[in-house]
Amino acid sequence: MVRLKFGQLWKSRLDDFLSRNIAMNDIASAYIVVENIIRKEWGRVLATLIKQFQDFELSEDALQDALLAALSTWPKNGLPDSPAAWLLTTAKRKAIDRLRRARTVREKQGEVLSNMEPEHSFDEEAGEQLDTAIQDERLMLIFTCCHPALPEQARIALTLKSITGMKTSEIARAYLVSEETMAQRIVRAKRKIKAANIPYKVPEGDQLDERLASVLTVIYLIFNEGYSATHGEDLIRRDLCNEAIRLTELLLTLTGDEREVRGLLALLLLHSSRLQARCSINGKLITLEQQDRTLWDRELIKRGLSILITTLTGGKKGKMGAFQIQAAISAAHTAAATYEQTNWREISMLYEKLYKYQPTPVVMLNGAVALSFAYGPNAGLAAIQQIEQEGDLRIYQPFYAAKADMLRRAGRIKEALTNYRKAVELSGNKTERDYLRKRLEQLASKIEQ
Repeated sequence: MVRLKFGQLWKSRLDDFLSRNIAMNDIASAYIVVENIIRKEWGRVLATLIKQFQDFELSEDALQDALLAALSTWPKNGLPDSPAAWLLTTAKRKAIDRLRRARTVREKQGEVLSNMEPEHSFDEEAGEQLDTAIQDERLMLIFTCCHPALPEQARIALTLKSITGMKTSEIARAYLVSEETMAQRIVRAKRKIKAANIPYKVPEGDQLDERLASVLTVIYLIFNEGYSATHGEDLIRRDLCNEAIRLTELLLTLTGDEREVRGLLALLLLHSSRLQARCSINGKLITLEQQDRTLWDRELIKRGLSILITTLTGGKKGKMGAFQIQAAISAAHTAAATYEQTNWREISMLYEKLYKYQPTPVVMLNGAVALSFAYGPNAGLAAIQQIEQEGDLRIYQPFYAAKADMLRRAGRIKEALTNYRKAVELSGNKTERDYLRKRLEQLASKIEQ
């Protein structure tokens, strides 16, 4: 039997419901409601299911069944007080049904059923209990996905897909590979976890240390997905930003105040301080240059700076690393009372130092952007020539957006328009795409005048 992708499954079921129950002008709103619930609850519930059943595919299939059940039940009965609790309880039942139907896994069925908790009712207390469990178990899932037996990119890709609900195509773009290649990596990673019987737990001692770098990277990418969502209507997903901070704080306790964990926490707090200023009331993107800095959260800035300063000057556990440098870059932005007062030369030097720890095209691009503001757009354009020649960022939307801005500031309008068009084409987020399209239209109008 051909197996439909999850998106096709729930969309087909929703289309059927909408055609019978919702006026045409409400259909778009209904899609948005369902998509938001799926995005928010997917990773939270999946982590708990995987712990319970020790099987990625069974857990994903059961959760898909639960989401389809929600599409039938919620429109009639209304949203439950805790959608996560409802989905988790329903998914557990669906998983048990699947095990009962699979004669070849009777032994596993008996083992799982004997360890099952009593079924929860959907009352408020049960919802709170389940939500607490879900929060505590996502860190376990991250450490499981970041086991050293898995290739590094596969670890990160599997975690992002499981925790954030990112599409395989979006993860593939972030790693500059085809969707098919990334899908194969994710499938192989799942099979490896199952075949190697990798335990679902937070390790201790040396095992924790050897996975720490991957875990920190994954948490940072989870935050980035919240800070600038790769798909959907909204630019910001605060649930992911807050979850990344919570996981980092928990890691700090587990690792005994490790410097890079402190660096990541400082970085996330400083970035979070600007969330309120990143979008207008009607959801439009506001760039760093245009942001109202009075909206920046001073308490988060104070906390982030305090953590960073004690990390860089104190005798904390561990060594200097990339997240501490990135936090220092964010701190340099925070120190400027206005955009014009930003010390771009200092930021440019910090990016040079960061590149020694992370010699990637993305870091090189960010360094080129800093150079363009410190020494002029032509300096930035010269710095990215090597990236362009190597072709590593040919499907990376921020590359074309950054290059377009440099070309615009350099007065090379026609070339800027070409790159803005490419950036719009590659953008998967509506808010970001609308902003880039507006810049494109404004620039095109200048040529016509």
